[in-house]
Amino acid sequence: MIVDTLENAHRYFSVHPLFEQAFHYIKETDLSNVEPGKADITEGLKAIFSQAVGKTKEESLKKFECHDHNIDIQLCIKGNETIGWKPRQKCVVPNGEYNPDKDVRFFSDQPDMFFDLTDHQFVILFPEDVHAPMIGESEIKKLVIKVKM
Repeated sequence: MIVDTLENAHRYFSVHPLFEQAFHYIKETDLSNVEPGKADITEGLKAIFSQAVGKTKEESLKKFECHDHNIDIQLCIKGNETIGWKPRQKCVVPNGEYNPDKDVRFFSDQPDMFFDLTDHQFVILFPEDVHAPMIGESEIKKLVIKVKM
């Protein structure tokens, strides 16, 4: 897991061959005026924009998730989002079966920690990062870029 601000995004271009293109997309997009929805950026990159009132910790933990074939770049565009996190190797209570169509698996474990993202902060979540996003009391506008591995 990597947590940082957009000003430092260039430091992570070498982590994955598509990261530079993903962060370029973020830089070139008018984030304050984008509508919720999905967009294909290029082969291996998909953008998902959302805007909703945050969930309680209990609601979010019902879908304590990770992915096998995608990396998430989750950017808080506006608001204050709390995310629960735990390393996958410490999760021992599966919550259902792996869904290959959505590349998601869920766990019923409790996070080891919670952290906050605010405007223009992002987290990069790798397959080993189990996460519970969208925790908050007010509206959260965010972008998730799915990076195919």
